[in-house]
Amino acid sequence: MAVNALWWLAGGLIIVLLAGYALWLWRQVWTKQRLAEQTAQAREQRISGDLRVLADCLINQQVPFVEGCIRIKVMLDHHLPDASLQPSWQVFQQVFAATEHIPTHAEWKALSKAQRRDYQQLFAELEQQHRSAAEQAARELLQRH
Repeated sequence: MAVNALWWLAGGLIIVLLAGYALWLWRQVWTKQRLAEQTAQAREQRISGDLRVLADCLINQQVPFVEGCIRIKVMLDHHLPDASLQPSWQVFQQVFAATEHIPTHAEWKALSKAQRRDYQQLFAELEQQHRSAAEQAARELLQRH
């Protein structure tokens, strides 16, 4: 009988130890999930804040029109991948598509003055054509974010 009781005691101890180990593992997973959720939420808040700043700058003409549209479009693509499908936000995609062939950074600086002037004329035409729709879309962004 004493041997049988020892087996029961050993089995019970093993069950308690395994249950404790399972609980410890579960707490680790829960902690990692909570940290991942907090990180994702902080990222979403940061991107949302950045979108608000860009939208406000576009509305108040504190950023060049084309640059503002491109920056908003890129952030929306990272923040909400289906954003370009939203009818009111397609204006940012349209401006981006109309200007994506234009050189940037060092290549822009390497252009002749005449070439830069031609591109700046295109920028002005795009602004005239899309300014009101872009401002309306930026206002909608401000309301949503």
